[in-house]
Amino acid sequence: MEFFISILLSGISVGGQYALIAIGYTMVYGILRLINFAHGDVFMVAGLLGIYISAALPLYLALPLVLILTVLLGFAIERVAYKPLRSAPRMSVMISAIGVSYLLQNTATYITGGQPMSYPTIPGLADTVTIAGTPTKWVVILTPFLVVFLVLALTQLINRTKIGMAMRAVAKDFETSQLMGIKINSVISTTFIIGSALAAVGSILYFTNYPAITPTAGAMPGLKAFVAAVFGGIGSIPGAVIGAFLIGICENLIKSTDFTVFSDAFTFALLIVILVFKPTGLFGEKATDKV
Repeated sequence: MEFFISILLSGISVGGQYALIAIGYTMVYGILRLINFAHGDVFMVAGLLGIYISAALPLYLALPLVLILTVLLGFAIERVAYKPLRSAPRMSVMISAIGVSYLLQNTATYITGGQPMSYPTIPGLADTVTIAGTPTKWVVILTPFLVVFLVLALTQLINRTKIGMAMRAVAKDFETSQLMGIKINSVISTTFIIGSALAAVGSILYFTNYPAITPTAGAMPGLKAFVAAVFGGIGSIPGAVIGAFLIGICENLIKSTDFTVFSDAFTFALLIVILVFKPTGLFGEKATDKV
């Protein structure tokens, strides 16, 4: 029983961390119909920033600075790599996203030498607590609560603020929103800023649990978060969160069996099944083509 509780807690925790990355994917797709393949690498860069900045500053200053710099990185990526291609074919923007992804990975390799680096220990989050006889880190317990809080706050932002209303309008009809005077570039930049901030928070939680960071450390969490977004219905924030939690729990259950080597394969097998039987995901809306 204690072993099952441990697996469940770990699954919920890692699912919450995937959820914070998946929200960035689903928000950008909802507005631009773009899969931002560089998003997982923004997550990785946030982890490396945490290492370097915490070496020079105390954590209470380093962590907010990591958040700010990650937001600036997301903003810069949108302005440099995506904004000039606003009217270009969708394939061009996707290629640009892949190029940004490799640029971030190669830059990280150049700076770090490609060697694994250890994330700093964050007092409180890295401390151990016993739940139902099972020792676990505080980060595992706090992650789902923090994710739910951030999702509720984001939902309120989208439903009750002027910028949120603009986001919903642009997601519904990009061209008409532009004609109605909505500042498209500001809305898109805000979307990237929110996604990058959530990725930075996710990196703090994730690398507290898995402290070794390499230049490719964001690739697999980023891909799994993308699968979670598709599974829940890409464009749907609640769907992305639920999909991430389900993938995190299933992944940890598989890791507890003799088939642990297939834990990553399961995620992508799930993606194939979803695309075959329900391409819009659990909560996705069926798109209609305008003629």
